[in-house]
Amino acid sequence: MNKSELNSENLEKSVLENIVLASLKEQRRARLWGNFFKLLFFGYIFLLLFAALGWIDDGKVRLSNEHTALIELRGVITADGVSSADKIIASLQSAFKDKNTKGVVLRINSPGGSPVQAGYIYDEIKRLRAKYPEKPLYAVAGDVCASGGYYVAAAADKIFVDKASLVGSIGVLMDGFGFAGTLEKLGVERRLLTAGENKGFLDPFTPLDPVQKNHATNMLKEIHEQFIDMVKQGRGERLKDVPDIYSGIVWTGQKSIDLGLADALGSAEYVAREIIDAETLVDFTAREGFTDLFAKRFGQILMSTLSGNEWSLK
Repeated sequence: MNKSELNSENLEKSVLENIVLASLKEQRRARLWGNFFKLLFFGYIFLLLFAALGWIDDGKVRLSNEHTALIELRGVITADGVSSADKIIASLQSAFKDKNTKGVVLRINSPGGSPVQAGYIYDEIKRLRAKYPEKPLYAVAGDVCASGGYYVAAAADKIFVDKASLVGSIGVLMDGFGFAGTLEKLGVERRLLTAGENKGFLDPFTPLDPVQKNHATNMLKEIHEQFIDMVKQGRGERLKDVPDIYSGIVWTGQKSIDLGLADALGSAEYVAREIIDAETLVDFTAREGFTDLFAKRFGQILMSTLSGNEWSLK
């Protein structure tokens, strides 16, 4: 092989090597960009998922136009539930503080719950309405707006219902079970030691004491009167003078309007569009993460297993 042929062969090898190296670099670059876009895509999907589940919340919603703030109060009102006073109050404060909130809709689908928690929410609604007089708050009843749920609704400027909503149940109950004699039949001895003759108040494993029963009944009546007073303050002269209205009975949404317990038919969307005149609904409901939900649900199951008597507006 002469020198000319050798140089030609070396040139071909060099060109080939350059082509192979360029191809490898291009493939590496393509893989890097591909991985980058995949990460970007999955990051975006997870961001949407977390936002939808309420795991991302900086407490602020920024829009260029006025909107109606929506807050959901659903389920039983308890201190450790999704509709605790802490969560609903935080949602209300965030909604009222937002500069673009024109009005607030509190959508209620609740059979009631703790009178203390309902009272906290009621008081905060009144405080915020006094602080932001230009921003009305309307309650919208879902399937059920009863007892503690109605207690909260009574603080609103107006209450809107569906004709088939269940509304009212202005009463208080205390429920539990009596197991007197059960342990004896099972051959189990219960040892209850107390300091104070009423420390074992309404113990489910001892016969019902008439004095303790009378005391519990008086407390229920007192809380019932507090409930009635709050409803009267919230509804004022709109309430009709009907004896059964505070008996604990529930009414249909249509009948509740006739009795003055509610004002008109309407959904959250209707109120936003026709009453507040800000059709865009922005959800300000405080959400819980998965860990909190699991821990609290486990705690609820444990407490319900060990519970005795419990006060509630139901």
